[in-house]
Amino acid sequence: MMNGEPLCILLVEDNPDHAELAMRNLNDGRLANKVFHVEDGEAALDFLHNRGVYADKSRYPRPHLVLLDLRLPKVDGIEVLKDVKGSDSLKSIPVVILTTSAAERDLATAYHHHANSYLTKPVDFDSFSSLLRDLGFYWLAWNRRPW
Repeated sequence: MMNGEPLCILLVEDNPDHAELAMRNLNDGRLANKVFHVEDGEAALDFLHNRGVYADKSRYPRPHLVLLDLRLPKVDGIEVLKDVKGSDSLKSIPVVILTTSAAERDLATAYHHHANSYLTKPVDFDSFSSLLRDLGFYWLAWNRRPW
C-alpha cells in the first residue's frame, strides 16, 4: 500500500439507504480515494476475484479494506468473509462487518471466520473514523486524498 496507489474500499451493502450513508461518510470524511459499492455477495466475490464484469483489474483494483454487510442476497456476508479469509491472495485484506445485527451469535461467527472488526449500524462518523485509525487507514486515506 505504500507504493502510491489510491486507498480503495469495497462496500458490500444491499440496503440503498445504508449504502448512501456509508458512502457519504467515506467521501465527506475524505477517508478513501475510491469507494466501490456492490449490492450482493456474489458481486462482491466477483469484484474480489476479478471475474465477470469486474475482470478488468485496472478499473476494479484489489481493495485495501472491505466493509461487509452480513445479510446479503445471493451469497451471504459470512460466506463472503470465509472466501476472503480462506484465499491466499485475499486473506490479508481487512474485513469490517457493518451490519444491523447485534446478535451475539453473528458477532461470534464473524470473529470465528477472522473478521477484523464488527460494527453495528447505524455507525456514527467518529466511531467509523476511529476504527479506520485503529486499522491503520486514517493517515493513509487523509494523505492520499486528491483535493
